[in-house]
Amino acid sequence: MRGGAAGRVFAIESEISIGREPENTVCVMESAVSRRHCTIRREGASYILKDLGSRNATLVNGVAVSERLLEHGDQIMVGGATFQFRLMREEGRRMGEARHSTIVMRSQHSRYWRASDPSAELPATARTVRDLGVLLHFSQSINALREWKTVEKKMVESLAQVTGAERISILEAPELTPAVNWERGRGFVEEAEINTAVIEQVAEDRAAVISDEQERSLLVAPMELYGQLVGMICLDSCSQAAFDENHLHLVSALAAVAGLALENARRHEQLIEENRRLQEELTIQHDMVGTSASIKQVFQFIDRVAQREANVLIWGESGTGKELVARAIHRNSSRVEMPFVAINCAAITDTLLESELFGHEKGAFTGATALKKGKLEVADGGTVFLDEIGELAPALQAKLLRVLQEREFERVGGTRPIKLNIRLVAATNRNLKEASQKGTFREDLYYRLNVVSVRMPALRDRREDIPILANFFAKKFAEKVNRQVTGISPAARACLMQYDWPGNVRELENAIERAVVLGLTEEILPEDLPESMVEEAAPEGKAVTALHDGLREAKKKLIENAIDQAEGNYTEAAHRLGVHPNHLFRLIKSLGMKPKRGKGQSAR
Repeated sequence: MRGGAAGRVFAIESEISIGREPENTVCVMESAVSRRHCTIRREGASYILKDLGSRNATLVNGVAVSERLLEHGDQIMVGGATFQFRLMREEGRRMGEARHSTIVMRSQHSRYWRASDPSAELPATARTVRDLGVLLHFSQSINALREWKTVEKKMVESLAQVTGAERISILEAPELTPAVNWERGRGFVEEAEINTAVIEQVAEDRAAVISDEQERSLLVAPMELYGQLVGMICLDSCSQAAFDENHLHLVSALAAVAGLALENARRHEQLIEENRRLQEELTIQHDMVGTSASIKQVFQFIDRVAQREANVLIWGESGTGKELVARAIHRNSSRVEMPFVAINCAAITDTLLESELFGHEKGAFTGATALKKGKLEVADGGTVFLDEIGELAPALQAKLLRVLQEREFERVGGTRPIKLNIRLVAATNRNLKEASQKGTFREDLYYRLNVVSVRMPALRDRREDIPILANFFAKKFAEKVNRQVTGISPAARACLMQYDWPGNVRELENAIERAVVLGLTEEILPEDLPESMVEEAAPEGKAVTALHDGLREAKKKLIENAIDQAEGNYTEAAHRLGVHPNHLFRLIKSLGMKPKRGKGQSAR
């Protein structure tokens, strides 16, 4: 049909060969043709084409084959030559006869995928030109999309327009279940039937297939990327509008383009989601300062629980910032527009705390001259922070447990239950689990509060944050008192780093505020810090400054004299000095003094 032997007919008696060598039955003198390219042999009533390991493959109906049973009308391409295989008995085959046929082709053998090969020739037909335009437009439009669902819908719309399919489904790997389904006349639908046998064949062979049954025509093409199956395109039509090899060439090329576009869209969405998550971690609203690993874990905890409705228990030493965590949880939750009510359970007497929590009716007790809403009721819709929850009286523990279980309460002196919608965040510096085991704290309330919990690290456990916090507080209080403070001197920083910080961040804040207020230079110096802090932070027996050296010596003399006057009784000596005995022992240790044995000295 095309090439140097165009118009000639070759009869196949037993076997013919095609190749570049003159000894072949059919000689095709082209560089793209191997010396012995392929053979066609007769076996009974059948004719089988076999490729002889040619360099550029033998194509049957555009599909590269190694061995193929030929059918009437098949077109064979060897280099630039095209042959048609014809069985004369098939010319008069009755129309409408039941048929079942399958055409298989890998995407790399699509005529459009091979168009970049200079030796390849495309049939110059109006359909080929149209399909090339479709492929170009499809590539441009689909690669401009960034959402994979939009990519899949665009694929369906393009395929419906150019193939005339009645039903189209896009399957996603690895399950290969329909993700997008479309029916002509109905548009996108929820469910669709698929031929699992053909799907399994395509998944195994990684080759596009046209499978024609008696009533239906099915075209399935795999979408691959870097050798991995990422999905499939399934087209279904009636036998009167059956798919042909031109559809197979086009859909295979479209599937190859779509696989990359679909995976790019998925990766893009994954990156957006990852970026959103990281941005949320970076933009958690809180008033805490620090970069240590332990405080970062607290930030991550806030990020995870803020949007949840679970009760939260925050525990740790006093001054570690438990209320700041509670406020951060509220600020980053869906309740942010509603009230945040903080209640210190240790600062209110038991008799008043009940009224503070639940409110009271008019005349409930002496002095109740009007109805008063409790803090729980005021916080309705928001967050209630119960600080020092471990100090709550047993009777109030029982009432609070009922509120958490029933989500309702009654005012003091009232009989009508009031519905309540709050989130409870509690904090304590006590070991509530141990207290519940000893019976000083209700065990059922402990488990109700301890849905999720976080431990606030002590400042001595996050020493790398001390300079950051100190500079933060220095800037804060310098602006407050309108004073120029450029920073903290190395000697003062060393004192801060060596101190044990029993009062944690609150103690550090107070120390820096004092230093800013009393300091005389632009830098915070050791003498600006509390004296006890400098003494305890200094190496044993050494002074930080000359002034402190003189003060240390004076203190030693005073302590020695007091101990001598008390005849070695340290309790009496502490009384004479006006300090607690424990403080006296800390002073003796920090000053590098050796305790003298005497009357009243405890074993230390």
